[in-house]
Amino acid sequence: MTTQQYYYGTGRRKTSIARIRVYNTPGGSTVNGKPIDEVFTVGAWLRQATSPLGATGLVDKVTVVAKTHGGGGSGQAGAFAHGLARALVNMDESLRKPLRDAGLMTRDPRMKESKKYGLKKARKAPQYTKR
Repeated sequence: MTTQQYYYGTGRRKTSIARIRVYNTPGGSTVNGKPIDEVFTVGAWLRQATSPLGATGLVDKVTVVAKTHGGGGSGQAGAFAHGLARALVNMDESLRKPLRDAGLMTRDPRMKESKKYGLKKARKAPQYTKR
């Protein structure tokens, strides 16, 4: 068995984590052993996940193998895009500028706000009764 050279990147979004391997050979993208379009079934999720390839023009030039866990579809798509952008920069440092200009190198820090005691959710209070 021969081992191929790959470039690694970790992406995070909400509570999702994606570990990405990018191979320098032409091929498709797989997530958790499935084709990418089976995992990201919503069109917006698929566009977001593959946006780093579109921004750099490497759509059919690299093979992407990813493992994602945690969160839901939207978070995993964001984590996939973040990890893919980081892996592409590891592969070729000259791709940093177009990925940075597209806003794909920055981790999205928005998380779910934690619930507070005495409230029903993070900010929703029980109904006030005067009498």
